[in-house]
Amino acid sequence: MTVLSRIMQTMTEKGAKGRTQISLDANLNYARLAKHIVWLEKKGLAESTVENNKINVVLTENGKTFASTISNISQ
Repeated sequence: MTVLSRIMQTMTEKGAKGRTQISLDANLNYARLAKHIVWLEKKGLAESTVENNKINVVLTENGKTFASTISNISQ
């Protein structure tokens, strides 16, 4: 849950970013982050968008609500 919380916090604070930048900001191995992003997308909590020929990951409204919930739990 701690890893997921770090990912969600990074995405909430930084907005739409590429996977590499999220992995750096969350201090997480890229391969491990990618698995979490896939899970978040399957659950409808995140989605990939294309801007300026770059794939960014952004939280959906449900994802923002979930991020707020786990943020409160981990504190």
